[in-house]
Amino acid sequence: MVVLPSGYFSSERFLPSAAVLRFPFSDAVKYSVLGLSIALLLVALGILAWQAFKCFKRPSVTPQTVNGDLLYTDDVSKITGHYRGIPTIKVEDADMDILELTQEAGEDKKIQGWLHYSVYYDAQQNQLVVTILEVEGLQQQRQSSSLQLFVQVKLLWTGTKTKGPYIDEVDEGTPFALRTVLQDWQTRIVKGTCNPLFGDQFTCILHDEKHLDHMDLRLEVRDFDKFSRHTTLGEVRTPLTQLNISYPLELKGKLNTPQKDLVGEVLLSLRFLPTSQRIEVGVLKVRTVHKEQHLDAVLYARVSVQCNQCKLKYQKTSAVTRDTMTVFNEVLVFSLPELPVQQVKIFVSVFETQSSRKSSKHLIGQLIVKKDNHSENEHLGLMLRSIRQPIAKWHSLFI
Repeated sequence: MVVLPSGYFSSERFLPSAAVLRFPFSDAVKYSVLGLSIALLLVALGILAWQAFKCFKRPSVTPQTVNGDLLYTDDVSKITGHYRGIPTIKVEDADMDILELTQEAGEDKKIQGWLHYSVYYDAQQNQLVVTILEVEGLQQQRQSSSLQLFVQVKLLWTGTKTKGPYIDEVDEGTPFALRTVLQDWQTRIVKGTCNPLFGDQFTCILHDEKHLDHMDLRLEVRDFDKFSRHTTLGEVRTPLTQLNISYPLELKGKLNTPQKDLVGEVLLSLRFLPTSQRIEVGVLKVRTVHKEQHLDAVLYARVSVQCNQCKLKYQKTSAVTRDTMTVFNEVLVFSLPELPVQQVKIFVSVFETQSSRKSSKHLIGQLIVKKDNHSENEHLGLMLRSIRQPIAKWHSLFI
């Protein structure tokens, strides 16, 4: 038997000395590492505190359950007041909110400038001739070297003024009249001046001189933008029924604030599905003034939804033969990015095209249904307070 000496298993034999464990770093490096660690810890604590502050500051939204469906709302009494159990279509008249689509460019700024143009009706060739001459005295809103001016010419047809079941009245006994764009022209672009000279001429064939009593000229002076966000600087309107244009008549019109024209109505159906986070936009009917110039004219609607500052991909309906009352009865489904719905905008654009010419399309009119921090459309309010219940309503179509 081998006898080990006393102290063989002592800690002094296995534990290294303090000199061996000493790191080969200077005190400055050690203090630097310690300071960096403390700084990272403080940053992490700051981020944690900020997230906790945002969480407690966010308004509480309590999901309520009605018949197994979740609805994000703050007022349960409003829900039960509009829920009927069986989904039904509710139709209401549309409010004619012209300010909804009025351009904001000329609302607060005084419009200055004049537009020279001439109008002539050639009775022998049954042609209406419009010539854009020049623009003068235009208000300089930015450097004249960056201006790219052109004139948009629209020939509007005014239908018969009837009250009808869908048209609201501004004043008692003063009904609206729907309009449609017969022709749409655009002059060449003149750059770098506030007093551009054009000299562009446009012609339109009319089969009857009496049609002039239903026509208006809408001349818009615009600043060109390569992304098609043209700025309308002013407009001039001329009812042709008030003019004797049997000979070339030169006119000078003062530029006024741009306004929108009522060109039709759209019956929309909206349904909100909070459980599946979807919104259904139904394009049911479109009412317009139909001039039988092109028998192969068809209409389609393009719908775009913007929810909580997130714009969803637009969708289009199928093309339907145009009539005074064009029936679509199509539902487009959009998946919402998040709930609750705080801001939502629904854009509907109606286009006309010809089946024989696929490239020839022009805009009939547009409408916007929106809810934001400042205002809320009644149709959207009914939709958000209704559970799985489609709400239909007429909306005005402007151009």
